[in-house]
Parts: sequence; C-alpha cells; structure tokens
Amino acid sequence: MRVISGTNKGIPLKAVPGTNTRPTTDKVKESIFNMIGPYFDGGIAVDLFAGSGNLGIEALSRGIDSCIFIEKDQKAVQTIGENLKKCRLEQSSEIFRIDASRAVKAFQKRELQIDLLFVDPPYDKVVFYDFAKKIVENGCMTDSAIIVCEHEKTVKLDDDLGDFSLTRRETYGSTVISIYRKRTEEENSVE
Repeated sequence: MRVISGTNKGIPLKAVPGTNTRPTTDKVKESIFNMIGPYFDGGIAVDLFAGSGNLGIEALSRGIDSCIFIEKDQKAVQTIGENLKKCRLEQSSEIFRIDASRAVKAFQKRELQIDLLFVDPPYDKVVFYDFAKKIVENGCMTDSAIIVCEHEKTVKLDDDLGDFSLTRRETYGSTVISIYRKRTEEENSVE
C-alpha cells in the first residue's frame, strides 16, 4: 500500500495490524480517484471508518486542504498517526478516536462543510452507510461535495442519500465503489 499520486507519491503506507480492518487496494484506490478527481483544489475531506487513513492521505496528497480521520480502533488510530507523520501531513489532519455516530453529531455542532466524504465501514455493518445520509441531512456537505462509498458486491446501497444521488457505480472483484453527488435544482424539480 502506497500513496499513488500527488505531493506524497510513492510513500509506502503502513497497514493496520490484525484483521479488524480491510485496506483499500492500490488498484481500487487509483480507480476511485480517477472517477472523482484525480486532483483537488482545496477543500475538506472526511475519512469515516478510516482504518489506516489510506483514502484520506491520498486525498491530501492530491490537493485536499485538510482531512478529518474518524476511527474507533486504537491500533488503527495509531497507524493513521504514523502514516500521516511519514507523509508530513499532520498539520493538515485531525484524528478522532470516536465512533461514527458521535462524529456525525460533532460535524453538525461544528457546522462543518465537507467537500469529500469517504465511507468504508466494516463490510458486515450495512447500517453504517446510513451515517452518510445523516451527514447530508444535517447540512454538512457542500453543494459540490462528493460521497464515496466502498462496499461488498452483495450490499445494495440506495440510489439516493438525501439530496445526493448515485452518479456512478463500479465493481472491482468483490468490492463495489458507489459515487454520489448533489442533485441540481433542475433534477430536484423533475421529481
């Protein structure tokens, strides 16, 4: 696992020890960023269920201004810290060792405006994808924001997360990437 592109291209990233997390492969990660970027002109990213921090670090390397990493596993939080330090990205990052439900409430309280949201929970926890919808409903996403959900092929996510609609879905082996963007005023008036 490594940073694929941007200012930190080629830096190897450490995986979380044990089997509690499942890192996004470099091939899938590269495909995700080709679909949503590949580069960014600033903005705030949130890596929910961050694991090793792989996706958020890639976003930072590709031009996102700051990233908030949410992870409740202590080993994963430690790994994120080590990976950020290795990439010299500590100043543009925040790591919170809390569960996603508390994080969602904190985003609303902070009146956070997210430009890029990664949702990659443990595959057997389908209800965790509802947190993306809750973040949208709480008004924490910018109008140009992108939501990236990584899930198992057997999991069927809704086509809409609040006023965000599925714009692309790609399958890579047993992994599926679903991309959501905000519907325009014209699309809302058609409904």
